[in-house]
Amino acid sequence: MNAVSYSPALVLNADFRPLNYFPLSLWSWQDAVKAVCLERVIIISEYEQRISSPSMEIRLPSVIALKEYVPQIRNPAFTRFNVFLRDKFSCQYCGTGHSASNLTFDHVIPRSKGGRTNWTNVVAACGPCNLRKANNLPNQCGMHPLATPKAPNIWQLQENGRGFPPNYLHESWRDYLYWDSELHQDDA
Repeated sequence: MNAVSYSPALVLNADFRPLNYFPLSLWSWQDAVKAVCLERVIIISEYEQRISSPSMEIRLPSVIALKEYVPQIRNPAFTRFNVFLRDKFSCQYCGTGHSASNLTFDHVIPRSKGGRTNWTNVVAACGPCNLRKANNLPNQCGMHPLATPKAPNIWQLQENGRGFPPNYLHESWRDYLYWDSELHQDDA
C-alpha cells in the first residue's frame, strides 16, 4: 500500500472535537480533498504527500474541521457494539477484557423469565460466563453484573471509546483526540 492510498483525514466538528472517537471519524484522502475543494471544511494539518491535477497541487489533509457544526445525537442506538462499548469491552460477570469478537451479550433477567432486550437488562459477557449463568436469574447462580446496566448517552460512549484507540494514529491527530484529557501533574 503506498503512502497516498492510506492517508485518511481526521474529521473534526466545527468545535474542533472529533465527530466520533469510536469508531474514529476518518475520511479517505479523496473525500477530504473533495470537501476542501467544495469549501465545506478547513484544513488544520497536512501530510507531507502531495497530489496534483493540471490546475493545482496540494498537500493531503491529515486533520480537517467542518465549517458547519453537526449536532451530536444524545441517545445512542441500542446495538451489540454500543453495549460492548458501554461495558468497556469487559465481561460484566468476571471483569476480563475481550475483543468484540470474543464477547456476547447476556440478558441479566433471561428472556424466558420476562427479561427484555434493552439497555437496562443486557450486559457484555464472555462465553464461559454466559454459559455458566445460562438461563438463571442472578440470585439463582450468584452471578451479578459488576455494574448496573443503564442506557448511556453519546458522551459516555465517546469517553469509553477514547480508552480504545485505533490501530493507526497519525501524530498530527493526537492534539485533537486528547486535548480535553486530564493532565497529570508532577509532584512538587
